[in-house]
Amino acid sequence: MSALDLLVGLIHLFEGCRLIAYLCPAGIPTIGWGSTGPDVQLGMQWVQAHADSRMQHDALRYLTAARALIPTADTPGRQAAFGDFGYNLGLTRLKQSTMRKKALKGDWVGVKIEMAKWNRGGGRVLPGLVRRRRAEIDLLAT
Repeated sequence: MSALDLLVGLIHLFEGCRLIAYLCPAGIPTIGWGSTGPDVQLGMQWVQAHADSRMQHDALRYLTAARALIPTADTPGRQAAFGDFGYNLGLTRLKQSTMRKKALKGDWVGVKIEMAKWNRGGGRVLPGLVRRRRAEIDLLAT
């Protein structure tokens, strides 16, 4: 399976799709399959086709960026895991993370430990983020 297919599977599993914009647990306006950005405003509505198209576009963008930030992610599973992390938490956090530094050194045990720490939203541990990090960690081995 390709890295993009794996990433889209993670997004479908963990994001869910909401066609009316809402505030996520971290207080960020969100719509569709977890889409955020300056174009997302509370109260806006999308149709399913737009949400699906935006998610595919964003997934490819985050996957491409993750590959550039972590060239040592040399398997589809690793690329998808970092792409999902970026999709969920942002590329700035991925770029500045200790997890990335460990990945660049090939310390995959250290990457797993660091990745598991990113399980909070709005200042509290969220069970959904615990599950999401576990799924990403599992993909690091593929």
